[in-house]
Amino acid sequence: MRVLVINCGSSTLKFQLIDTAARNTGPAAEHRLAHGAIARIGGQASIDFVADSAAYQDAVTIADHDEASRRMFEWLTTAGFLASGSLDAVGHRVVHGGHRFVEPTRLDDNVMTAIAALRDLAPLHNEPALGAIRAAQAVLGTRVPMVAVFDTAFHHTLPAWAAQYAIPRSLAARYHIRRYGFHGIAHRYMSERYATLTARPLHQVQLITLQLGSGCSATAIEAGRSVDTSMGFTPLEGLMMGTRAGDIDPALLGFLARKEGVETAEVETWLNTRSGLLGVSGCSHDMQELLEAEAQGDTWAALAVEMFCYRIRKYIAAYLAVLNGAAAIVFGGGIGENAPAVRERICARMDWCGLRLDPTRNAAARGTEAQISADNASLHAYVIPVDEAVMIARDTAACLGTCKTPK
Repeated sequence: MRVLVINCGSSTLKFQLIDTAARNTGPAAEHRLAHGAIARIGGQASIDFVADSAAYQDAVTIADHDEASRRMFEWLTTAGFLASGSLDAVGHRVVHGGHRFVEPTRLDDNVMTAIAALRDLAPLHNEPALGAIRAAQAVLGTRVPMVAVFDTAFHHTLPAWAAQYAIPRSLAARYHIRRYGFHGIAHRYMSERYATLTARPLHQVQLITLQLGSGCSATAIEAGRSVDTSMGFTPLEGLMMGTRAGDIDPALLGFLARKEGVETAEVETWLNTRSGLLGVSGCSHDMQELLEAEAQGDTWAALAVEMFCYRIRKYIAAYLAVLNGAAAIVFGGGIGENAPAVRERICARMDWCGLRLDPTRNAAARGTEAQISADNASLHAYVIPVDEAVMIARDTAACLGTCKTPK
């Protein structure tokens, strides 16, 4: 099956055209026919599309994800990938599935309406995904089925004591308030890939997975199932991130709103877009830039990096208690996969739990799968670059093979 995977971020659109039947060797057995990305949507965007027989790069103003999607489809058509019968399905990553969507779901008008109703819980992501879905429908009509794969779905297995907030039950029930968790596709990929790399049955695997990029989250995985995760009702909870504050005293929202004379929605925007690494450092949300600034003596950049690593280390310790020990910690995401110095600092002072990195292995692991812990460590550490696209392609193919058309 040929599946077009579309993954929308707040200002990006990424795609891969994947043949799920053409198997080869390596982390992903599927064959990639084409891939590309549009960055900085909403302004002067950069376009980079690649296939074996065609490539396209440009810099042009792109207003929104609808327009970005049209650009993508125009290139795919010109490159011959959308000829009659050449595309079997489209898989869309959707960040928030709420309480209703706990597995891949075939898209129809009712499903799209339900996804739109969740936009307040993930305003930076659900609306862009809907824009891409609408654009795909305009080009492909009903001849190509489409599936939504939800980032929250992996975490629907959280036990009640990890999923619920300590608020009145009536409010929680009325508004479906619970800890949903995010980055589920990435965390699931890391756990399944770790099981394959170590030749261990997934149901015997206990891991702490770390998805560290612009957004960051940690997950405790027991027997292949998520049992706790750092993000909650929205992607704002948990670890310190590029521009998100992560865990804070909730009273800060009202306090800042009163002191600054603004609505709480404005404070929420600050916590999502002006906080985290950017807010503390005052100069950047990019980890590499902060490490360089720290090396040049910037004390605020140094504090931002130290806070980032410290909070991750706290979550690792908490999840070791949740799991009663683990086999390994797995690093993924742009920072987790490419910043050895950050991994070293996160794992510092963790001899108490048997975690010891091998400095040479850690320094060499940049964007590649690798064990980075010492052989004699009782708690191992791995780097596993995340491949969300292949997971979405597999889920899309499986859904269309088994799931019923939604009513």
